[in-house]
Amino acid sequence: MSNDGTQDKQDKGRRRLIAKLLPYVRKNGFQSLRMDEAAKIVGVSRATLYKYFSTKEELVAYAVEVMVQYIHEVMVSSDPDRVYAERFQQIFEQSVLLLESVTDRFLKGLEGSSPESGERLRSAMKHWERQVLEFYNEGIREGVFNPINGNLIVLQDQLLQNLLDVKYLMEHHLTVYEALFDYYLLKKFQLFKPDKLHTVDDSRIIPRMEYIAQKITQNLY
Repeated sequence: MSNDGTQDKQDKGRRRLIAKLLPYVRKNGFQSLRMDEAAKIVGVSRATLYKYFSTKEELVAYAVEVMVQYIHEVMVSSDPDRVYAERFQQIFEQSVLLLESVTDRFLKGLEGSSPESGERLRSAMKHWERQVLEFYNEGIREGVFNPINGNLIVLQDQLLQNLLDVKYLMEHHLTVYEALFDYYLLKKFQLFKPDKLHTVDDSRIIPRMEYIAQKITQNLY
């Protein structure tokens, strides 16, 4: 097999293991994670894990790189032919997935165990927020959105991490889907001018929200 083929196989193996590990580290961070514990979580022997990652530091750096690549690949649509309602729904979905993945606990853990990786991830998230802010400002200029401070709307998304907390959900007798849909409605009515609300077809996003809620629920409990 060529070196390129070997490298591709190695990368696929690494990504497969990281995909299994991420739900754990999103909740618990990397600081206390040991390599033998990581091997159990992803379902391989310690020897197999070391074939892909020679040190914990290498594992952490690769996991962060996967997340950074994903964030940069998730671009806010700037297609003028797509109506604002569709773009709003796309951004809502992407924001939920990103903020559920890159939690404050996860970032703070990185600052303690791998400051450079933590800074890379924070920088990628700032890049995403700048794209979202430009979308909001564009909608205001075009008379589709209410003239409110887009920075506050971006900041408001941080509430999602509190909203999708097991304790909060249980105290308020909410399912993940109910919490997400209520937050979606809140943002819709905040952003769109009254005469533009009819352009937003909620039925388009419901199947996606059901899928996201199921995925988040599996990671939470």
